[in-house]
Amino acid sequence: MSTTPAAPPKKTNRIGLEVLNYKGAKTTLCAGCGHNAVSERLVECFFEMGIEPWRVAKFSGIGCSSKSPAYFLSMSHGFNSVHGRSPSVATGAMLANKTLLGIVVTGDGDTASIGIGQYIHMLRRNVPLIYIIENNGVYGLTKGQFSATSDSGATSKSGVVNDLQPVDCCVEAIQIGATFVARSFSGDKRQLLALLKAAIAHRGLSVIDVISPCVTFNDHEGSTKSYSYMKDHDEPLHTVDFVPYFTDIEVEIEEGQVQDIEMHDGSRLRLHKLEHDYDPTDRLKALTTIQASKDAKEVLTGVLYLDATSENFLELLNTVDDPIATLPQPATRPPREMLDSLMEELR
Repeated sequence: MSTTPAAPPKKTNRIGLEVLNYKGAKTTLCAGCGHNAVSERLVECFFEMGIEPWRVAKFSGIGCSSKSPAYFLSMSHGFNSVHGRSPSVATGAMLANKTLLGIVVTGDGDTASIGIGQYIHMLRRNVPLIYIIENNGVYGLTKGQFSATSDSGATSKSGVVNDLQPVDCCVEAIQIGATFVARSFSGDKRQLLALLKAAIAHRGLSVIDVISPCVTFNDHEGSTKSYSYMKDHDEPLHTVDFVPYFTDIEVEIEEGQVQDIEMHDGSRLRLHKLEHDYDPTDRLKALTTIQASKDAKEVLTGVLYLDATSENFLELLNTVDDPIATLPQPATRPPREMLDSLMEELR
């Protein structure tokens, strides 16, 4: 008598959820688009970290990149805002409910062109968000014109040469106030996954500029945001490991070959030195190293800057722990006596 073998148990994470709980809708982006790789890493990252998806709020603006939130964490909250305005919408959401884990997925046009003013003020406030820039150097929805991050001298698919200087979103982030700044390549799965995990553990604003090639308009010879260019010019500062607070640290590494930075939740960002003698906590060193890499026609990837001590925007404002919508009326409405006193002062 034959018996049907029992189905293997489904793989679950530390909070008992399957990876299916972290996926989203089927992508409608072009096959091979780097943005899809970023969405896949986000699914993998949140599953492995054991984050409750319903505790996450996703924000985006307009553009190919802003379609990405539909492709991961379908059980989370989401808000697709006006072009370039996701920083202010996300800031408002964090002020209203600091228990949420906010993630913004945006593009180079959404951030560095129409949204540059919003981006700058989000940086200076150090809003506790994970801000991912899917950077392909072109406007994919409007047929591949140069964006503000397109490098000077790069050529378009039609052969036009870009004469303008690019906006470096990482330089802006380091100078103005973000406390975790990194650059990665959508094709580097291991590095991007570690950076995303570290961004989740960080308490301030995490900006990750991901070079994410556009296979339709910007993956040709002459592009500086193509797969081939990144593979030939990627210069990692270090190899990146992330050790969650719930995982025992058992690996021992020779003194001087590794730098451990403790994150706010007790997790550790572990940077293994390569050729660069690089300290990511040194803001000036970060800026000069980025400029040196540009002069050498290299694209530095890894953790560019990290400040694990500064207060974020919500801490500076001393916001309440409970979501504002749950507070009773007496806690949000000043008493009549206080209003009368205020009016007397203004007479």
